Amino acid sequence: MPLTASAMDFFQLFVPDNVLKNMVVQTNMYAKKYQERFGSDDAWIDVTLTEMKAFLGYMISTSIHHCESVLSIWSSGFYSNKSIALIMTQSRFEKILKYFHVVAFRSSQTTHSLYKIQPFLDSLQNGFDSAFKPSQAQVLHEPLIDEDPVFIATCTERELRKRKKRKFSLWVRQCSSTGFICQIYVHLKEGSGSDGLDALKNKPQLHSMVAKSLCQNASGKNYIIFTGPSITSLNLFEEFEKQGIYCCGLLSTRKSDCTGLPPSMLNNSATPQSRGQYRIRMKGNMSLICWYNKGHFRFLTNAYSPVQQGVIIKRKSGEIPCPLAVEAFAAHLSYICKYDDKYSKYFISHKPNKTWQQVFWFAISIAINNAYILYKMSEAYHVTRYSRAQFGERLVKELLGLEDTSPTH
Repeated sequence: MPLTASAMDFFQLFVPDNVLKNMVVQTNMYAKKYQERFGSDDAWIDVTLTEMKAFLGYMISTSIHHCESVLSIWSSGFYSNKSIALIMTQSRFEKILKYFHVVAFRSSQTTHSLYKIQPFLDSLQNGFDSAFKPSQAQVLHEPLIDEDPVFIATCTERELRKRKKRKFSLWVRQCSSTGFICQIYVHLKEGSGSDGLDALKNKPQLHSMVAKSLCQNASGKNYIIFTGPSITSLNLFEEFEKQGIYCCGLLSTRKSDCTGLPPSMLNNSATPQSRGQYRIRMKGNMSLICWYNKGHFRFLTNAYSPVQQGVIIKRKSGEIPCPLAVEAFAAHLSYICKYDDKYSKYFISHKPNKTWQQVFWFAISIAINNAYILYKMSEAYHVTRYSRAQFGERLVKELLGLEDTSPTH
């Protein structure tokens, strides 16, 4: 990217104009069909590409200012924003929001429940793959998605329960060196189809399917994948090893699939142990490590030799000896936690009721975070040095077509 690359340039690595133009076409098609069925809407005129960019800009602005509703922009309250409210009237914004679609109609061959955004998710994945080459170490996990603190403080218990019952789970494969999210997988929690929970009788089967989907493009690349207890299993790791994917995962006797593991390593030792002590069992390249540090922690790995020594550094306790696999796991997961703390608060606050729209805005939020990570890695960052909030403000103003694109703080 050139030194003069803007926030919009980085964002459009993942959401280019041809994708936005398709949204324009699909939204207008849906509006026409809707009015044919339910009666004409005299206030509606076909949306343009400029208006679609402004529409996205207004939505993205909620990720920076965390207003309880995107409509607050046009209000006279604390979250009003007169500098951008003049670009589009509130009534026009609400009309676009009413008819907004990425895919207007289901084709006869479509059986996937996320058909309304699957083409967008596929396009986003292609952008991720072509724009970034991840490091060897990656993590599979569910990213932290912060709820808007204003909503949490003011909503009723009924509204909060409804808000928390999302009908999907979002999983990612994430580069642990940069935080760049390499792949997204959306799993619907309801439904009787192949993508619904009715097709999966137990959670280990579900999590194994999620892991395989996230790593379908990782074969033969010598990646090291770090996993949490819900995904870690001997059968999955052995299957990945055949594909040239190596793993290191935290094991839990309660959450993990422990099939094929020796029971003696799954039971806690009756004799007292000191911090840093560990036991090891091996099967081929696979090692099962039971490490003690104020409790028993178990790790399954074929990515690190169990005889290689590492160390965990604690502020109060100092250095605690451990196998290298334990040190590596702690280091990479720590980075992901820092990523969640820094970037999860920049998810778009708008929370629609429809599942496909929820997934869409989460995906847009991830795309913006990825765009910022690439910006920080580029030469353009050394020229402007925008923070994440400033980058978001810059993107909003460029989408709205404002001439003054300098961040306000």
